[in-house]
Amino acid sequence: MTTLVIIDAANVVGSVPDGWWRDRRGAAERLRDRLARDGVPEIGDSPDLVLVVEGAARGVESVPGVRVDAAPGSGDDRIVELVAEAGDRPRVVVTADRELRRRVQELGADVRGPRSVRGNA
Repeated sequence: MTTLVIIDAANVVGSVPDGWWRDRRGAAERLRDRLARDGVPEIGDSPDLVLVVEGAARGVESVPGVRVDAAPGSGDDRIVELVAEAGDRPRVVVTADRELRRRVQELGADVRGPRSVRGNA
């Protein structure tokens, strides 16, 4: 069964102070493009990648290899919904948010930190 990897875009983008706050949408697009190009090195089974965006990044579109899910409200709540909807499928959430980590782990998801998708970028 293919692993579902859900990336908390706001948390991953915000993990490096590189000026992302000046262009939140552009930062989310750069993350999306990096994911499409490099995937998630720690997960080698060609996972299904879902990038959850919120706020100013809601206009980011999906590309081949990365589905973008625009949260209608809280990105964290949408991530929890996606984990719950996936049932018994292997699920990995990429975030450093402690509360979100707790919530998705209670549903059986594994968690990785932002470095798993950011690399040295």
